[in-house]
Amino acid sequence: MSRYRGPRLRVVRRLGDLPGLTRKSARKAYPPGQHGQARKKKSEYCIRLEEKQKLRYNYGVTERQLLRYVKKARRAGGSTGQVILQQLEMRLDNTCFRLGMGPTIPAARQVVNHGHITVNGRVVSIPSYQCRAGDVIGVRGRDASKKLVEGNLEFPGLANVPAHLEFDKGKMEAKVTGVIEREWIALNINELLVVEYYSRQA
Repeated sequence: MSRYRGPRLRVVRRLGDLPGLTRKSARKAYPPGQHGQARKKKSEYCIRLEEKQKLRYNYGVTERQLLRYVKKARRAGGSTGQVILQQLEMRLDNTCFRLGMGPTIPAARQVVNHGHITVNGRVVSIPSYQCRAGDVIGVRGRDASKKLVEGNLEFPGLANVPAHLEFDKGKMEAKVTGVIEREWIALNINELLVVEYYSRQA
């Protein structure tokens, strides 16, 4: 299944607040569609599926990519759910979003795709690049790149920069000091249900 490019508020109404997908908030509190206002009890499968979909839509990954992250997290040991979240948060596009270089994750992905971002002095245009401790993320030396990122930094998507990133706004340069802690993850999600969803699919 390819990346979602449809109406974002429709997804927010169905799944709840997704800070990485859009900055807008839905005017209607109930899910979209003809039966959106009907009260119906959700099955356990439906609840687990919705938690998985939150990850997919918020971070803008395909089903295949998410499955790859799940398999990698299982091999890593420790809390599988937390490792999945950390892998998604440490992607370059999400890291740029958390620094305020893009108002949303799709916008930050475009900034990366168009070659405006450098990692350790080299241009990296792969949004799924996994940032590691010691990486220095900067803006390319071109005027167009600086102007674009400066404009985005005036209105960041999330107010606070996580503790694992040291950001110098003047230089427009950030250093990754470690892996993100669970309490800094802005998405309201129960990652254990995501792990359950995939364990039942296997």
